[in-house]
Amino acid sequence: MTADPARATLIDGKAFAAALVDRVAAAAARLEADHGVKPGQAVVIVGEDPASQIYVRNKGETTQRAGMRSDTHRLPDTTSQADLLALIGQLNADAGIHGILVQLPLPAHIDSAAVLAAIDPDKDVDGFHVVNAGRLAVGLPGLVPCTPLGCLMLLKHELGDLSGLNAVVVGRSNIVGKPMAQLLLGESCTVTIAHSRTRDLPALCRTADILVAAVGRAEMVGGDWIKPGATVIDVGINRVPSRDPEKAAAGKTRVVGDVAFDEAVLRAGRITPVPGGVGPMTIACLLANTYTAACRSAGVEPEPLGA
Repeated sequence: MTADPARATLIDGKAFAAALVDRVAAAAARLEADHGVKPGQAVVIVGEDPASQIYVRNKGETTQRAGMRSDTHRLPDTTSQADLLALIGQLNADAGIHGILVQLPLPAHIDSAAVLAAIDPDKDVDGFHVVNAGRLAVGLPGLVPCTPLGCLMLLKHELGDLSGLNAVVVGRSNIVGKPMAQLLLGESCTVTIAHSRTRDLPALCRTADILVAAVGRAEMVGGDWIKPGATVIDVGINRVPSRDPEKAAAGKTRVVGDVAFDEAVLRAGRITPVPGGVGPMTIACLLANTYTAACRSAGVEPEPLGA
């Protein structure tokens, strides 16, 4: 956190995520002790993409630290779509597995949409299945995509009641933008989804009490796009050349968000940094979804996991 009144308060997603994992671990232990149900998660990865391998390893380690069952299925990139679908069918039928996620991207010869559609919606802890998208849209209980769920948790922790606030979500992806808008609507915000064809996007952003940037374009949202005192949630993770010319010449990079942080921090009231803001929440919310799925499979009401 920063105490400088001329700069926005930094929203510490890393600390919040660590506390959330602890809460999930405690709730999962009570679920096992009281009902004999140990939450279980299965991750399927096809191929040897280095970034995906690191992410999957981190997921597995965090799941185990939370006292949950963690199964990882590593398949060669020559795996057929039929074999992958057969594995998903086995995991759907496994009563000890409550959460299934397939690491993307998949090899080009596999239809990702068909694979994701094959996952039991009640075990779809990524929240990508069309059934879960529909449940979210009409306000029924379902599994929500992890990144927007994490964003909402941070917002409610920082702001409390969100009802009546103007929210602008920049980005309309099925993974972040659309579910983020639905979650904010569910909190009684007035929500606008903006995108690359929105007219006078900077002016629209300046109306936002809550601005969520999820476009995948490095530092696109300038400081003068932000309403003074607004809360800014930066979902972007982009690699750009290092500020050091010598390092940049050597191919070194740094990670930035979709918001021009150095400008935005002088106008916003609260802001998530990149890295250390939204990113750590994704795996923590994946565990929260797995716990929720395990509770529902046992007919048990999940414990509240918000701060």
